Amino acid sequence: MRGHCHCGAVHWDSRAEAAWSCYCHCADCRRNCAAPVTAFFGLPHEAVEWSGTEPKVYNSSEGVERLFCETCGTQMAYRTARDPVNIHLYTATLESPSQMPPRFHVFHSDHVSWLKLKDSLPRFAKSSGG
Repeated sequence: MRGHCHCGAVHWDSRAEAAWSCYCHCADCRRNCAAPVTAFFGLPHEAVEWSGTEPKVYNSSEGVERLFCETCGTQMAYRTARDPVNIHLYTATLESPSQMPPRFHVFHSDHVSWLKLKDSLPRFAKSSGG
């Protein structure tokens, strides 16, 4: 699978299968992406190859790094100390986002009240780990 930013400067590529894919409703992701909800998936760090321009890194909170394109501002991924194995890539960066449907919701307790996603996916109040 492959992905890139809006302007095409930052690219990533991986042959790995996603460990998981989900919607995130947390306030940090909403604010960072300027969206009511985000979707992302996990791949092992070593399975992702970056090409083109190196993504910039923003330390958004303790133990969390957000990767983005410095030219167009597209949020590409984030790394967290809570998941040292996987990098979390935003589904919207995929060349074919429909190939990676979310399988569950995390931080659903933080969801915006006017957004009503009508699916039967599991909803976790916080992270899927508890």
